[in-house]
Amino acid sequence: MSDMFNIVDFLEPVNRAVLAQDESYKDGQMGKILQVYEEEMPDLTGVDIVLVGCGETRGAGIPPSRQLASDAIRAEFYQLFYWHQDVSIADIGNIKKGASLKDTYAALKTVLAELTAAGKMVVILGGSHDLTLAQYGMYADQKRVIDAVCIDALIDLSMDSLQRDQNFLMEMLTGEPNFIRHYNHIGFQSYYVHPHMLETMDKLRFDCFRVGMVKEQIEEMEPVIRNSQLLSFDISAIANAFAPANTITPNGLNGEDACVLMRYAGMSTNISTIGIYGYLPSKDKEALTAKQISHMLWYLVDGRSRGKREAQVEEKDSFNEFHMAFAEIESVFLQSKKTGRWWMQLPDKKFIPCSYKDYLLAGRNEIPERWLRAQERE
Repeated sequence: MSDMFNIVDFLEPVNRAVLAQDESYKDGQMGKILQVYEEEMPDLTGVDIVLVGCGETRGAGIPPSRQLASDAIRAEFYQLFYWHQDVSIADIGNIKKGASLKDTYAALKTVLAELTAAGKMVVILGGSHDLTLAQYGMYADQKRVIDAVCIDALIDLSMDSLQRDQNFLMEMLTGEPNFIRHYNHIGFQSYYVHPHMLETMDKLRFDCFRVGMVKEQIEEMEPVIRNSQLLSFDISAIANAFAPANTITPNGLNGEDACVLMRYAGMSTNISTIGIYGYLPSKDKEALTAKQISHMLWYLVDGRSRGKREAQVEEKDSFNEFHMAFAEIESVFLQSKKTGRWWMQLPDKKFIPCSYKDYLLAGRNEIPERWLRAQERE
């Protein structure tokens, strides 16, 4: 399998000496079990999840630092205990910094393309949030039409800013040719977002979910994430009390919310790239943000383990099937006997992810908004 990956030239190996781990890892800890690129690239044949660091911050106007966010996260993640024997994880080091920002983007796209082509779920430990452009660029280069989801306190569509991390969504969502079928934004904080921006997003048939709604009905985010191929998570979405390195806002998701959303991502069979961005170790306190991100990674693995047990929609015996009629529309709802997740059928007979709430709405003869939005995009 190693011959398939011509990516070593773009990577720097993990240097365990900088992880501040004074003692050797205990049996059962991630640091003892992960396949890590230190001297030789590990065989990735049976690997499910691949971690790769990318310390590029020039898109946020921040000069590159020797203290990489990915290494600070590794120092915490490697100490966590490995519970999921059915999920294999590899850490292939860090993307080399390019001579320019575009060079780093190109290197990251190349690495992502090689790994996703081999069926790996790749987690990027960034780096500034504009690296999402490289994430998306990998799909665009292959002309793959995708659903994307971004978890962020802000909506990075600022026309007034020259900083890439504040305006990258403009290029991603409106560039031509465009390969975004649908975009979802989770956890935005209204006081930081101009009302006209939301109106624009709505006209484009994109869905945006306020942080208050997310916290109150977090289970409604599971179908949103399940249906996406790309997930981008900016730590500004997490309240400062849980991620002290987030100095943008004191409010946001709590630590458990962030872990739940990452578990949803792990359960998805569609998601192939996940980026965790915006973490600067220099702004952290007692490495609490690095710890938070490491816990999110643990729950991603937990979700991946659960998702492996899910059946395909075609396997009828693995689902409870409910035939419904709402507003004179006939549909079918499926509930997985293995995970409890829900799907609903559109008029073209395709099934899309939905929630128990959608099923209850249909039972009251109401058309679920998720069903309507899906029809609008057809």
